[in-house]
Amino acid sequence: MQAASHTTDRVSLAIAMMLVAYFLFATLDTSIKWLLGLGFSALQLAFLRYAGHFVVSLGEAALKGGAQAVRVPQGYFGLVVLRGSLLASATVGNFIVLKFLPLTTTSAIMFSAPIIVCLLAGPMLSERVGPWRLLAILIGFGGVLVVMQPFGEEFHWAAVLAVFNALGMALYSILTRKLAGHVRAGTMQFYTGAVGTFALAPFAWFSWVPSTDIFVWSLWAGLGVFGWAGHELLTRAHAYAPASTLMPFSYSFLIYLIGYSYVIFAHIPSASTLAGASIIVLSGLIIWKREQVVAARKGAQI
Repeated sequence: MQAASHTTDRVSLAIAMMLVAYFLFATLDTSIKWLLGLGFSALQLAFLRYAGHFVVSLGEAALKGGAQAVRVPQGYFGLVVLRGSLLASATVGNFIVLKFLPLTTTSAIMFSAPIIVCLLAGPMLSERVGPWRLLAILIGFGGVLVVMQPFGEEFHWAAVLAVFNALGMALYSILTRKLAGHVRAGTMQFYTGAVGTFALAPFAWFSWVPSTDIFVWSLWAGLGVFGWAGHELLTRAHAYAPASTLMPFSYSFLIYLIGYSYVIFAHIPSASTLAGASIIVLSGLIIWKREQVVAARKGAQI
C-alpha cells in the first residue's frame, strides 16, 4: 500500500509540474507579445530569452562540477547543437508570429507539433504508424486549416510561418528522443541556452532597442527564467511519470493563453480558432490513447 501511495504521489507531483511548466510558457509568450507591442524586435527578445536561460544553466553547471557536468558524449555534439538550433529558429519564428497573430491562434497551430512528430516517427525513429494514428494526423491537420483559414478573408501569412515553427519544434522533439539516454538532460539544457545565445547575439546587437523602464527590464530578465524553469519542470515531470500519463495536461497551455489574451489584450478567440484548436486537441488525444493501447499490448507480450 505504501508503494502504491508513493507512486500516486510522484504522478500527482509530475502533473503539478506540467501545469506549472505550461503556465510559465504561457507567461513567457504573453510577455513577448506585450514587449513586441512596445516596439522591441523579435530577434532582441529571442536573444534575451536564451541569454537568461544560458546564465541560469551556467550557474547550475558551476554548482554541479563545471565543464564535466555539461560534457557531451563523443559522437553526439553535432546533434546537440542541431537540436538547440532548431529550437532557437522556431522560437524566433514564433516571436515574429506573435507580433501579427493572437496568442490563441499561434498556440493552436503550434500544437500541431506532436502530430508532426507522429507523422515523422516512422521514417526518422523507425516507429510503426498505424491507421488510427494516420487518421489522427489527418484530423489534426484539418484542425490546423480551420485555425489558419487559408481561403478566408482573415488569413494572414504569419499563419504559414507558424506551421514551419511547429515543424521545427517537431524535429527538436524527435532529436530530444534520439538523445535521451545518451546525453544528460542538464547538458541539453545548457547547450539549448548556449546555442540560442551565441547564434542570436549578432542579430540582437543590430536590432537592439534600449529601455530605461524598470518593469521592461524585469520582463527581459524573466524571459530566460520562465523558459529555463519551464523546460526544467517538464524534464523532471517526465522523470516521475510516463509521457503517456502527462500528455493531456499539456493542453492547459491553451487555457492559460485564453485567460491571458482576455485579461491582458482584451481578446476573445474567434469561433474558427476555438473549433480548430478543439480538433487539434482531439487529434492529439487520439494519438495519445493509441500509444497507450500499443504500449499495453507490448507489455502483455513480455
